Amino acid sequence: MKFLFGFLVITNFSCSAQQTSLIAKDAELEVVADSFTFTEGPAMAPNGDVYFTDQPNDRILKWSAAENRVSVYLEPSGRSNGLYFDNEGNLLACADEKNQLWAIDPNKNIEVLIGDFEGKKLNGPNDLWVDQKGGIYFTDPYYQRDYWTRTAMELEKQQVYYLSPDKKEVSVVANDLVQPNGIIGSADGKLLYVADIGDKKTYSYSINSDGSLGNKTLFTNMGSDGMTLDEQGNVYLTGNGVTVFNKKGEKILHIPIDQGWTANVTFGGKDQKTLFITAMNSVYTLEMNVKGVR
Repeated sequence: MKFLFGFLVITNFSCSAQQTSLIAKDAELEVVADSFTFTEGPAMAPNGDVYFTDQPNDRILKWSAAENRVSVYLEPSGRSNGLYFDNEGNLLACADEKNQLWAIDPNKNIEVLIGDFEGKKLNGPNDLWVDQKGGIYFTDPYYQRDYWTRTAMELEKQQVYYLSPDKKEVSVVANDLVQPNGIIGSADGKLLYVADIGDKKTYSYSINSDGSLGNKTLFTNMGSDGMTLDEQGNVYLTGNGVTVFNKKGEKILHIPIDQGWTANVTFGGKDQKTLFITAMNSVYTLEMNVKGVR
């Protein structure tokens, strides 16, 4: 398998980029590889490597931060979409071939954590985040897949769920969204951001001690496919490139990507200052002055 490498100089940042100084001086948007069908779900491993998915081709890939190269990690992958590493170093995957949530250990052994809710198939786990206790929040929108035999939801709603740290209880924590998609939590574990891509909005929630959510607040009138946070509390949303908002929900930066859709984003690299972007058939990196948060 061959992967192509190249560079694309960003020339049309707005003045807000200069004001925030989020991007490293003289940084260039690097095309790391562009031989995929649709890239998604980037997740940073403890050593700074980033794992991501090429769902149409049913595989999980790994970007080596040290070598700046991509290799296949797992194929087939259960049509994995969103990924995230848990607190024990297992790779969690939204494997929507059979509407499941997986845990993949370092030896690539797979454990199905959840596959249904109250006896009905999940719509298709999409994105996820792990809290400090090891509980898992995940979104479950419905996107009809050509590899499914079913053509309709079994559940009445597209919801956000919480899998308890002991992996024994699944509960609905948000049931009033149109189509929840991107999800990320703050480093201190106090806030959860959820993008309602179906309603073109992103909300913040306070996280209660039992894992439930409260204080739903409109963060911005923009939905998102994937999302991440940096150490300053800025929120990175995707779709038309990458758009960055400060804690107040004010737009402070737009990173244009020459693709029809930018699906997801995370921070990676040894110092966690490399912005890793998945967009259509390609993956990109951009060096930043800020670190991501876990």
